[in-house]
Amino acid sequence: MSGNISDDEVPVNVNYRKPEKKSVNEIIDADKGDESLNKYKQTLLGSAPSQVIVEPHNPNHVIIKSITLVADGRPEVTMDLSNPKAIESANFSVKEGAHYRLRFNFFVQREIVTGLKYFHKVSRHGITVDKETYMVGSYAPKTELQSYQTPLEEAPSGMMHRGKYKVKSKFVDDDGNCILEWTWTLEISKDW
Repeated sequence: MSGNISDDEVPVNVNYRKPEKKSVNEIIDADKGDESLNKYKQTLLGSAPSQVIVEPHNPNHVIIKSITLVADGRPEVTMDLSNPKAIESANFSVKEGAHYRLRFNFFVQREIVTGLKYFHKVSRHGITVDKETYMVGSYAPKTELQSYQTPLEEAPSGMMHRGKYKVKSKFVDDDGNCILEWTWTLEISKDW
């Protein structure tokens, strides 16, 4: 595969095939005669999932509510992503060498979302130092808050790595729809 990926593009896994687009009702109506499959669908989708509307004024199928920094032995710190003004000044601090994860909380409404991905690009002084893409997964509409947690990461350590990093984050679905895009600050420090 040739060509350069721009800094803001989400890399595509060439081994991944996105599923055929079907509404919740089409999925429920398929294989109506198979009782065990219908029970399984009920377990996954719940009852009347196409009627799940968490925020009627919001047309999006996915509503990202927050990102939480989960670090070993530390209280969780949450960034509210539903408030645009809070996003502008969002900042997480991590002790150098600490192990941490990011947890995203979100709602899915109206339809199933497939192939939800989280992408971020970390830069310092205008130079990209890290890019990551996480396959968050596919989710059915639910009135309950759903979440995804990234694998365990280790913050870099040493004097050269201390300081502030700019993180550009983006959530996209299989159809390439940008669900949320924002920029925040990650600070690596000697102590908490």
